[in-house]
Amino acid sequence: MAEELPGSVLPIPDQQYQGPLFFDAKHPEAKLPPIEMKRPPKGAPNVLLILLDDVGFGASSAFGGPVHTPTAERLAAGGLKYSRFHTTSLCSPTRAAMLTGRNHHAVGMGHITETATPAPGYRSTRPNSCTPLAEILRQNGYNTAQFGKCHEVPVWESGPTGPFDHWPAFSGFERFYGFIGGETNQWQPALVDGVSAILPPDDPDYHLMPDLADKAIDYIKQQQALTPDKPFFTYFAPGATHTPHHVPKDWIAKYKGKFDQGWDAVRDETFRKQLQLGVIGADSDLTARPDGIMAWDDVPAERKPILAHQMEVYAAFLEYADFHVGRVVDAVEELGELDNTLILYIIGDNGASAEGGLEGTYMITTASNGGGEYETVEFWNEHLDKIGGPEAYNHYAVGWAHAMCTPYQWTKQVASHYGGTRNGTIMHWPGGIEAKGEIRTQWHHVIDVAPTILELAGLAQPHTVNGVTQVPMHGTSFAYSFNDSRADERHRTQYFELMGNRGIYHDGWTAVTKHRTPWDVVAQAPDFSLDVWELYDTTTDWTQAHDVSAQHPERLAQLQQLFIIEAARYNVLPLDDRAAERMNPAIAGRPTLVQGDKLRLFEGMTRLNENVAINIKNRSYSVTAQVQVPETGAEGVVVTQGGRTGGWCLFTEGGKLGYHYNYCGLRRTTVLSEEALSPGEHQVRVEFAYDGGGIGRGGTATLYIDGDEAGSGKVERTHPLYFSFDEGLDVGIDTGMPVYEGYKTERGKFNGRIDWADIVLGDDDHSHLIDPEDALAAVLKHQ
Repeated sequence: MAEELPGSVLPIPDQQYQGPLFFDAKHPEAKLPPIEMKRPPKGAPNVLLILLDDVGFGASSAFGGPVHTPTAERLAAGGLKYSRFHTTSLCSPTRAAMLTGRNHHAVGMGHITETATPAPGYRSTRPNSCTPLAEILRQNGYNTAQFGKCHEVPVWESGPTGPFDHWPAFSGFERFYGFIGGETNQWQPALVDGVSAILPPDDPDYHLMPDLADKAIDYIKQQQALTPDKPFFTYFAPGATHTPHHVPKDWIAKYKGKFDQGWDAVRDETFRKQLQLGVIGADSDLTARPDGIMAWDDVPAERKPILAHQMEVYAAFLEYADFHVGRVVDAVEELGELDNTLILYIIGDNGASAEGGLEGTYMITTASNGGGEYETVEFWNEHLDKIGGPEAYNHYAVGWAHAMCTPYQWTKQVASHYGGTRNGTIMHWPGGIEAKGEIRTQWHHVIDVAPTILELAGLAQPHTVNGVTQVPMHGTSFAYSFNDSRADERHRTQYFELMGNRGIYHDGWTAVTKHRTPWDVVAQAPDFSLDVWELYDTTTDWTQAHDVSAQHPERLAQLQQLFIIEAARYNVLPLDDRAAERMNPAIAGRPTLVQGDKLRLFEGMTRLNENVAINIKNRSYSVTAQVQVPETGAEGVVVTQGGRTGGWCLFTEGGKLGYHYNYCGLRRTTVLSEEALSPGEHQVRVEFAYDGGGIGRGGTATLYIDGDEAGSGKVERTHPLYFSFDEGLDVGIDTGMPVYEGYKTERGKFNGRIDWADIVLGDDDHSHLIDPEDALAAVLKHQ
């Protein structure tokens, strides 16, 4: 019988000393065995797991793309490229699957946390029978740390009061520094240290990417200095290159004019390079551009420079991210640990993002809140040099996303086709991989990561953790392929599903059906029975370019049946493409943190995101606060919500009371009281009377000081859906990017005292009800 690997039961049971004891510790035979520190088996490597965000297979130069990624190329030259590695097509499901070794529906992450339902596959709460990799490694003696994006916390647990069970700091990571949601502003991120919200440094040159790299480097250095005999597991997931595409100008300048030829030509160039590199099959064909994406030659001449510059900014962002990944790798090498460190560099958690729409967007909030008509050619030309900077929240057009997924069909969110799920991956481990600069074509999936790391560490996949019997991991270690390029692949079957887009891989064949198109936010998804299935022989048709369903109807039927079997096995059923039920927590069946029509706030409460704060959109509301004004006069924020991409603020300026409404950063309204607040105690208030008659309409803001009307003004247009996916609601300060640009104190910090503040919703005439398809589309643009 084979010897059981260590760590099969966690925590490792403490063994009490059973030998002889003596009354006097000074007895010559009273010496006891020394306390042993928990360590994994000898030779267990350090692990640096790197996951980029929203990078398609055809973006990185390491896989033939137009974006220079020297770190990826360097690691590939000293290690292996995996050219048939797959993700789930969306961030939360990919991350949950990777960190547990189980299929995403099996760990409750069939979609994003913002759309959770009580169905087992869509709860967004990881079962305790599926302990994540970090916790397994920690309990076996690894030091563990995560830096960057999480987006695995159920939305009702994402507030400052927790619970924190699903946060990184309670999921096996001894150190967490990053952000919890699906995206964040790279210039002013919504940072979390452990479980505490913190502000980034007040530095005009601050950017999240180097900050995350600095923190990871500091951690690894400290870990090696203090516990050099203990391996580390560092998960580096910076959130780049998710929207917003923020990057310093000198990096953007490097790509000036590099994309003037347009996305069709870039696809052709990338395809040729991929053939030369051997990262696609030698007989591969380039798939066709979907009809919904305009040919570059048909793009109006006045828009081409705008669209080309969008791609220049994105390319700069990806190279910038790769550069800082390189700094972390350099730090490991400088410590002399490169040979003993397994580096797994996954270039994207899904395909490239098509969430910027057909023309791209300067402020992505306009893509769902309306206001896109303000982003005219004239507007773009006037603001072109601000793209990538702190005043923009930009995203490139669908045509570029499709080009970044070359040579495959479709993009992020399309789980059926490889454009949404195939991501270039690099494995580097000089101490354990003999081959250098080679390509591995065995078929693998993100659920294979955890089993691979455990095998290389010499650790068991535990069958019991904290007394709970574990679900066996679904993935297959790909360590067998390290030193054998011709080894038979071991991951033979894999289903895919996201919002009804679904597919199945089995022994070289794929059967797929696309149910929804990411950038088509108007069309309703068809009935599942109307979906058309395609069949591809990917042993010869690497890129899924030739549908052979008509030639092999029996095989298609077999694979469709296999999909149903796998779907039933892993909690995919019932298939769920609903919008209304998933966007409304009360109907969906998930908890909400704030209930009722009133929210009381206190000074110091900050960064309450829109999932945990009361919703004032598309209706009347009031904000009332009891404040103490100093002798020098009132200055600063009372209550604010949102950021530069949109929001509102009740504030004081020069002693006067004010209200500011910022519509998508494109239209602004400010109302100021006629008289200043005198020193002492006051009750200040704004009443917003919504016009009604639909969503996103305007209203009238009226200011009151101690019950007396003090000023009013008309707001022409408001946000129907959201202000920001990373900014929050603050009391006494404006964290992140400012809603109002006129603050006189740092971050708008109030110079008096705020005793309390109330937000109260007004009468509901039901004009706030929004189209559920639009709500779902808005959420999906930020994952």
